[in-house]
Amino acid sequence: MKAQAPTAQGKGPSPQARNLHWLLSNLVDEVPGIHSVAVVSSDGLLLLSSDPERVENAAAHTADGGPRGSSADLATIVSGLGSLTNGAAKLMDGGAVKQTMVAMDEGSLFVMSISDGSLLGVHATPDCDMSVIAYHMALFVGRAGHVLTPELRTELRKSMENAQ
Repeated sequence: MKAQAPTAQGKGPSPQARNLHWLLSNLVDEVPGIHSVAVVSSDGLLLLSSDPERVENAAAHTADGGPRGSSADLATIVSGLGSLTNGAAKLMDGGAVKQTMVAMDEGSLFVMSISDGSLLGVHATPDCDMSVIAYHMALFVGRAGHVLTPELRTELRKSMENAQ
């Protein structure tokens, strides 16, 4: 993982931010089949990513100049899918959406609610063990949910902005 930019106070990341970065790195490094991971705030902003350097160095770009296949794209997809499934759940009186899984020919996408509308998104290989990924995502959500305070979300947003 890329070293994080200092916070607004000129210091390094807070212990909570370092812990969350460690949890994310551990998820990516320890779970086979994961391409990339993004944590997205309730308003769709990327808070944490397994590959922040791809936002800066993406070789392929979309028609509007943005990076293709980057953590920014994953954040956009996760946010949109989260919004769509939450709307569907409301229409169906289904309660809160806990997780969403999309199986594709060339990969899988998993989205899981963290807290306060924040989402964890994972892009995985087509041959991944879906139950293993879902299990480890649930562990991440359980560990991250209680520390993802408004203050930490603000710190992570600023860190991601500085990394870009």
